[in-house]
Amino acid sequence: MNKRIVLTGGGTAGHVTPNIALLPSLRAEGFEPYYIGSYEGIEKGLIEAEGVPYRGIATGKFRRYMSLKNITDPFRVIRGVEEARKILREWQPDVVFSKGGFVAVPVVTAAHSLKIPVIAHESDLTPGLANRLSFPYVLKICCNFPETLEHLPASKAVLTGSPIRRELLEGSREAGLAFAGFTGEKPVLMMMGGSSGSVIVNDALRHILPELTHDFDVIHLCGKGRLETSIKISGYVQFEYISKELKDLFAAADIVLSRAGANAICELLALKKPNILVPLSKAASRGDQILNARSFEKQGFSYVLEEEEMDNDSLLAGIRHVYEHRDEYIRAMSESTQSDGISAVMALIREAAGVAQN
Repeated sequence: MNKRIVLTGGGTAGHVTPNIALLPSLRAEGFEPYYIGSYEGIEKGLIEAEGVPYRGIATGKFRRYMSLKNITDPFRVIRGVEEARKILREWQPDVVFSKGGFVAVPVVTAAHSLKIPVIAHESDLTPGLANRLSFPYVLKICCNFPETLEHLPASKAVLTGSPIRRELLEGSREAGLAFAGFTGEKPVLMMMGGSSGSVIVNDALRHILPELTHDFDVIHLCGKGRLETSIKISGYVQFEYISKELKDLFAAADIVLSRAGANAICELLALKKPNILVPLSKAASRGDQILNARSFEKQGFSYVLEEEEMDNDSLLAGIRHVYEHRDEYIRAMSESTQSDGISAVMALIREAAGVAQN
């Protein structure tokens, strides 16, 4: 008899893609996957495209700042817990895997109340609020960075790395170049700003295009609604969001300019792509991307350029530095012991679900 697993997590693609990365291994080992997310979050379309049964629940955001929604959102969370309990009773999973985000809190709370074991995964170097609220209710907490272990309950913490989509490792440089319309005569820079894009990094990149495209072809993944159709520069292509062809674009890229979301940078590590990281500033976040980026910089994987220091000259200099020293970055990433986390996470899921390991 097959085991059932409910996956949860949402709000950004980074809370969803590791769950998607687990699907082939889960199915190969006889698990039937189901998903609980928000009603209309980014996770809904991504998961339904994978053929996984999906149900939405009410969610509320946990804020550290003053807002009138801090009064109403707790009631949404309570409603979400009841909705999740109803769904879990219907699906009767053997285990829940939580990737975090605000939607995960009601699901984890409901699973705990129904005595369903939960495995959680924390991507960032320091745990986010949603995951910290869930930690008392989980069996094990997986993480990506050695530094994270000191922020987690010692009896629950496991350094696993991040589940990386296997297909990203199977891209074709030739197919990527053809998709972008490039000849391969110039090195290729790819810029990624996350699923919703980054206005600041998008603008900074576009400002240096006239000079940058003398030496590089540029693939720009700019985020939904972020296309700038007025730009007509040879050697520059832009897309809102790429899914199917992403593996080929990665294969075509010689270096990558990226935000420093944990899932994104773990993919860069797995693919051994020299990279320039522009972490989200503390003014716009809790500072987790800065910590992620500095950890990768310390290990020799990345060049870090903070938002406040970024201008035309510093961005061009960073790109050229990374390209000139690309072999050193590739060597450091090749020597890393932080590998794809699928095997380690699957072992914990099997154990929690009571499945004997082969």
